[in-house]
Amino acid sequence: MSVKPVPEGYSTVTPWIISRNTVQLIDYTKRAFGAEELACLAGKDGAIEHAEVRIGDSVVMMFDARPEWPPTPGFLRLYVEDADAVHRQAVAAGGTSITEVTHLFFGDRVGRVRDPLGNLYWIQTRVEDLSPQEMERRIGDPEFTKAMEYVQSADFFPARQFNLG
Repeated sequence: MSVKPVPEGYSTVTPWIISRNTVQLIDYTKRAFGAEELACLAGKDGAIEHAEVRIGDSVVMMFDARPEWPPTPGFLRLYVEDADAVHRQAVAAGGTSITEVTHLFFGDRVGRVRDPLGNLYWIQTRVEDLSPQEMERRIGDPEFTKAMEYVQSADFFPARQFNLG
């Protein structure tokens, strides 16, 4: 029997989120994205040393940060069937809308939500398959230029959140 280099149920890239409260993060991902908890292991001090959730077909690993570590928010892109519905669900679960779902020049509807622990989720649905030429044409289209300006102007990590300014 040959051992698979990538374990069953995992993909080539598996993100890690280092959190100030992994138990809270697991709860949020369950409510916001329908995550399934796969593992949650606490150390002797009660801190979460290893946890995993499955969101769609992807595993996300997480663990508690040490108190002396600086904040290290995660940035995750989630491709979903309905970006508008998942964006609303993520906000209802306690997240903060950073940008409303917006149709962008490359054919995706994209909205961003920051969870209560500071992690940022790009929630996206592909609505059009476009050629490189069509994407290039759209970059100059005033409708799509305005949409990109809106998305790029969002302050998704205010300095006060991390006492940086």
